[in-house]
Amino acid sequence: MAVHCSSSSVIFASHSPPKSFSSSHNKTLFLGFSLASKPSVVPNKTPKAATQIRCQEKTPHIPLEQRWMFEGSEIDGPDIWNKTWYPKGADHVNTDKPWYIVDATDKILGRLASTIAIHIRGKNLATYTPSVDMGAFVIVINAEKVAVSGKKRTQKLYRRHSGRPGGMKVETFDQLQQRIPERIIEHAVRGMLPKERLGRQLFNHLKVYAGPDHPHKAQKPIELPIRDKRIQKQQ
Repeated sequence: MAVHCSSSSVIFASHSPPKSFSSSHNKTLFLGFSLASKPSVVPNKTPKAATQIRCQEKTPHIPLEQRWMFEGSEIDGPDIWNKTWYPKGADHVNTDKPWYIVDATDKILGRLASTIAIHIRGKNLATYTPSVDMGAFVIVINAEKVAVSGKKRTQKLYRRHSGRPGGMKVETFDQLQQRIPERIIEHAVRGMLPKERLGRQLFNHLKVYAGPDHPHKAQKPIELPIRDKRIQKQQ
């Protein structure tokens, strides 16, 4: 018996007409899909005595108290093919993201940078997705007062190259802190972000300033939550 399925009808090609449907077929037929309404058997006048089953399409009913679980095209029923949640464009709009502020005075550079990278990346959220920008904006003030442990102030080196032969420039942490203090925190946080297009986009969420002033008061930043008690340098 051959089966031909379409959106509105199912045709059985057989030499003998099918038997009448039982009451158990009112809801579901064993055809790999569900029928929303009661099927009607219509004999087709063909030499092979084929029988055609036509079904009326009916929108699945979802109770009002359960419609909050569906959105967009899924309001008429759940999407049974795609069950994994993935953030939509409305879930990571930059204008809706929170802003944090942190004072870098006497805070260990590495521990501060890792905390900032976690919030910029969005790893502190239950909706964290590795391939989507789900994080927040972070403002760092008093960048010139960041601290390091051990002898890193004189032994930690920063290198840059002009691209020309012999253009390598090397300077210590202390020298770079006196020249461009913002670059120290930017360099540390950049190394903890993805090394591709998403990482370059996330890096724009970091705002570092020397001194206590910043031009982002309109965003109403809140204090950056820090759980690591070892981030503050012990005097």
